[in-house]
Amino acid sequence: MSDAGVEKAAVLMLALGQDEAASVMKYLEPREVQKLGTAMSTMKAVPGETLEAVLRDFIDETQRNTSFGIDSDDYIRSVLTKALGDDKAASLINRILVTRDASGIESLKWMDGKAVADLIRNEHPQIIATILVHLERYHASEVLSQLTQRTRDEVMLRIATLDGVQPAALNELDAVLTKLLTGNDNLRKKAMGGVRTTAEIMNFMNGDVETSVMANLKNFDPEIAQQVMDQMFVFDNILDIEDRDIQIVLREVPSEALVLALKGSKDELKEKIFKNMSQRAADTLREDLEAKGPVRLSEVEKQQKEILQIVRRLADEGQITLGGSGDDAYV
Repeated sequence: MSDAGVEKAAVLMLALGQDEAASVMKYLEPREVQKLGTAMSTMKAVPGETLEAVLRDFIDETQRNTSFGIDSDDYIRSVLTKALGDDKAASLINRILVTRDASGIESLKWMDGKAVADLIRNEHPQIIATILVHLERYHASEVLSQLTQRTRDEVMLRIATLDGVQPAALNELDAVLTKLLTGNDNLRKKAMGGVRTTAEIMNFMNGDVETSVMANLKNFDPEIAQQVMDQMFVFDNILDIEDRDIQIVLREVPSEALVLALKGSKDELKEKIFKNMSQRAADTLREDLEAKGPVRLSEVEKQQKEILQIVRRLADEGQITLGGSGDDAYV
């Protein structure tokens, strides 16, 4: 959600009232829920005309859509805790979710990284790895940052080489979480790790931690380390870069390379690029894309990788931010 979208959503939630708002929040993504909770907690008096405009937009939108999205009622926990604090949110969460039984993993998802790390730091690295691949990537990175370097390196190696979890391992994980979280013995999800999961987690690590983990991966298996590096920031992730940073990147990318890289890309990504160019440059790029004939996939991927190298260099130099750091405030 954009900042304007978050503000409008916060107005709508406050207008709906507690019970209805809680029901709606079940269908949001975790980060959207957290942003919405923050906006609601800081919302000032709303003029009548603003509320009317928000409600009008909402009605227009619902007439075009019949579903909000995926069903995941645990999202309520995050927004209420962020908006109201642990104590005030606890009783409300219990009322809203009184009939729901969360697995041990689901319970961990609503704890901060340090709290999860404190619970699992003494477990075997294989158990920790199996737990972390169930968490959101930024959450797993937060947990890892609280562990010792030795444990962190061992866990990341196991995540990188994990291609599934056997039933016996799931039973062991279930036993651990039952002991740690009192009675949550209904774990049914199958954890998946591997190179992509490792790369996604490392995208949220700070520079020093990332360097340490990557060095250990290279010592263990240079091929796996290279695979992780290749996937740590994929081309579609450019959508997550702030507009001001997109403009910095575009100044370094040759126009022909950009045309090739955008062939076959999502329309959303193309529009992200267009809006961060001058009108004339955007029109020229659109014309070049339309005029460009069929291109080999290998050529497209080559240009995308070259652009990603530029992106990573600018990030390393501190000129732009990647991953979750884009949500940080500027000072």
